[in-house]
Amino acid sequence: MTQDEIVALLTGKIKLVRTELGYTQDKMADILGISKKTLVQIEKERIKASWTVIVALCALFRNSEILNNTLGGNPLDVLEVVVHQYVARSKEKTWGGHVWWKEIDSHKGYRLQQNVISQHYRILDENHYRIYSSFEEEEAKKRLKEI
Repeated sequence: MTQDEIVALLTGKIKLVRTELGYTQDKMADILGISKKTLVQIEKERIKASWTVIVALCALFRNSEILNNTLGGNPLDVLEVVVHQYVARSKEKTWGGHVWWKEIDSHKGYRLQQNVISQHYRILDENHYRIYSSFEEEEAKKRLKEI
């Protein structure tokens, strides 16, 4: 996925997220740092949300069922992989990939999975901790074999 694809995908979800949480347009506009007029234009899909608005939406509403279902998991994880190309960091606990993930490969107890919605890849250890994420399949497979 690209930034433009995420903006296009999530622009149409802003109203759903707002109603999911029971916020007025005034409150949602204030939270996202935009005018009510701009929010109305976005919700009516007359304009697309900016990347900054989408990042704020994902950060501030990362627990939204709508965002999680749209992106196949934590929206911040998807955004992070999009902007950095890959993520390799200290271990982060996951649920093991029972909902949005399909198993691609395994090596020495580590598993390479692909998200069925966003299509990005991740490597989990035997305790379901994420140790790597990327949209590049070959790079993810290479990292898996290096472990």
